[in-house]
Amino acid sequence: MKKTIIRVLIGIAAIVAVLVIVALTKPDTFSVHRSVVIGAMPSAIEPHIDDFHRWTAWSPFEKMDTAMKRTYSGAAHGIGAVYEWESDSHVGSGRMEIIDTAGMKIIIKLDFFEPMEAHNTALFYLEPKGDSTKVTWEMYGNNTFLSKFINIFFDMDSMIGSDFETGLASLKSVSES
Repeated sequence: MKKTIIRVLIGIAAIVAVLVIVALTKPDTFSVHRSVVIGAMPSAIEPHIDDFHRWTAWSPFEKMDTAMKRTYSGAAHGIGAVYEWESDSHVGSGRMEIIDTAGMKIIIKLDFFEPMEAHNTALFYLEPKGDSTKVTWEMYGNNTFLSKFINIFFDMDSMIGSDFETGLASLKSVSES
């Protein structure tokens, strides 16, 4: 009996060691991005992105918890606009701040507090294409050891990529109407 318990413990330790080694081989950063072509000029799309009050019309994360507590501060839109949220559901809590709107790009400092702390950057690129605009939504950040470990089983692209696709489809609909 004692030998069986020791073998089981050694087996568990070996599995944990392999998982730790695999986690340590994961990249130190991640990036998720999706794009869509919208039948509108950048000037018609940008106001939907650089004004957090307007995100309720297209952001997929806004629809995950309609009872979410939202707080807006700073500038009304553009650089310095701040949006904070708290949710009892899986949306968690966090804060976004627009830190740059140079050229055809909107850069957002994105801080998550719950369910897991993370500090990332979100970008929206607006690339004119004749009478349309290619919009790319990207998020990137550092992979902590915990996120590397989680990425063994679930990668960031598969976890939020479809949300980006949904959001861009909604942004397309709102911008083209």
